[in-house]
Amino acid sequence: MELTAIPFGITDWSTMEPVAHAGQTGTAYWRTCQFGSARVRMVEYSPGYLADHWCWRGHILLCLEGQLHTELEDGRQFTLTPGMSYQVGNDAEGHRSFTTHGAKLFIVD
Repeated sequence: MELTAIPFGITDWSTMEPVAHAGQTGTAYWRTCQFGSARVRMVEYSPGYLADHWCWRGHILLCLEGQLHTELEDGRQFTLTPGMSYQVGNDAEGHRSFTTHGAKLFIVD
């Protein structure tokens, strides 16, 4: 990810209309900004959300609210609570997320 040629700016996430993305169960609501090659998102997962695919894209993810469970393709699982983050590189390890009660995330990829 290259963060070049991006002038200073402010993002008011509350003014952005969320876009719904269905999971295997539940829904993810994305508010997305694109800054050059960097995608920056505020994502809210509904209670009972389970991703419908294994993701291989790199992310830096910060849990703001709720609890997020992330499963790696090799079976390992990790739980994030508010204030915790994870990072994974492109094509490093397949991962997918789920939540029982919902979660709100800030994601850069």
